Amino acid sequence: MSEYLVISTSIDLMRAASDDIVYVSSDGNYSSFVFTYGNPRVVTVQLGQVERLLAEQLTHSGADFIRIGKSLIINRNYISYINLPKQQLVLSDGHASSHNLSASKEALKQLKELIEKGLK
Repeated sequence: MSEYLVISTSIDLMRAASDDIVYVSSDGNYSSFVFTYGNPRVVTVQLGQVERLLAEQLTHSGADFIRIGKSLIINRNYISYINLPKQQLVLSDGHASSHNLSASKEALKQLKELIEKGLK
């Protein structure tokens, strides 16, 4: 059964299954949630607050989310490709959902090492 992340602000409430969240990107005080089924949602919450809520509310799947740099949190279950020289990260569900993202070489190098350690 999926766990749900609930983000409530003074003007809105968002409830999302953790399995459906591919990544979260930020732009200042706004965070944009991108889901496997499309329909991104923008909420008025800083990325640091999103990171804290993921850890607090998702007891089983919270560890699936990794902060990459200052403006990105990804769901490790959707990582399909990392290219360090091109600074490219592809997140995909293996079907219809695929997202090409950019991140710093250092952030991607750390992510690559983290994934490789998980295989051992």
